[in-house]
Amino acid sequence: MDKVINIKGRPVGDGQPSFIIAEIGSNHNQDYDLALRMIDAALAAGADAVKFQTFKADRHVSSRAKSPSYLKEQNIHELLRTLELNRDWQAGLQAHTEAQGAIFFSSPCDVEAVDGLEAIGAPAHKVASFDLPDTDLIRYIAQTQKPLIFSTGLANWMDIQRAIDTSFEVGNDQLVLLQCTSLYPAPSHLSNLRAMETMRAAFGVLTGYSDHTMGGAVSMAAVARGACMIEKHFTLDRGLRGPDHNFAMEPGPFAEMVRGIREIESALGDGQKNGPRPEEMEMAEKVRRSLHAARDIQEGEVLTPDMLVIKRPGHGLAPFLRPHIVGRVARRKIEVDEWITWDMF
Repeated sequence: MDKVINIKGRPVGDGQPSFIIAEIGSNHNQDYDLALRMIDAALAAGADAVKFQTFKADRHVSSRAKSPSYLKEQNIHELLRTLELNRDWQAGLQAHTEAQGAIFFSSPCDVEAVDGLEAIGAPAHKVASFDLPDTDLIRYIAQTQKPLIFSTGLANWMDIQRAIDTSFEVGNDQLVLLQCTSLYPAPSHLSNLRAMETMRAAFGVLTGYSDHTMGGAVSMAAVARGACMIEKHFTLDRGLRGPDHNFAMEPGPFAEMVRGIREIESALGDGQKNGPRPEEMEMAEKVRRSLHAARDIQEGEVLTPDMLVIKRPGHGLAPFLRPHIVGRVARRKIEVDEWITWDMF
């Protein structure tokens, strides 16, 4: 059975266009004007939504925490403090996004972040893969009864099951699971796109893909495999300072990816196989084969196999009908290369 959820009037799910999220995250660099320009560029490139990250370093990570190697020994706590989103900006960022007919939401990383996003009417919430084990936070978010998007990078089956069960316990079944590889950037060969289908079958909820690879090929492949949602990190310039710019996608390539996704969606079709479509009828008639006269056939002659040949065009009887034509009597003279029709016998 098809499954669809609704994000601010936009249906997301089976049979719908893939919901494309430009993950601005912390690439705003604590510059409000830069954040606005990034929203404009992402929407101009075809994104359906922009997403930010709402966290406080002091609540999010221990000051004793070690940084992952891709941050090159930067202190993760100190770094995150420089990437915090000013929560007073969120209403303005949302209004700027919605004025262009698009959707604004965020990944709240603490209860106060959830409350702030609810206060401005955020239409959905994202749980980052690193926060998936925090079922207290998931329960708090799920109680909003807004659509919930779970990234599943690093998650095992029980992590995912607990997150889903926690949401179901408070009556929220508006869920999307995003397959994700938690490397920055992620190599394509670790994308494991088949996991989307496996999770859909195992958990019965919608699935999509959060893409950390370089370029748009893997996202487009994910859509071809049924992803209802694509999330892609976005930047105006990969040379900007900050840990997430260098693997994010710039506006031009992002727009090319969106065009590719939409072309793939149009190419998927309805899955039916009922013969030529109306647009193919001329080609079917002109280039398919049918039965033709191999030589002049006189009125009254009894047809034998050697009197028939299979040629283009397809205006005549289909070749598989030849056994039903042999032995019949010609009602009129049939000239060589005429296509054979029932009224000739």
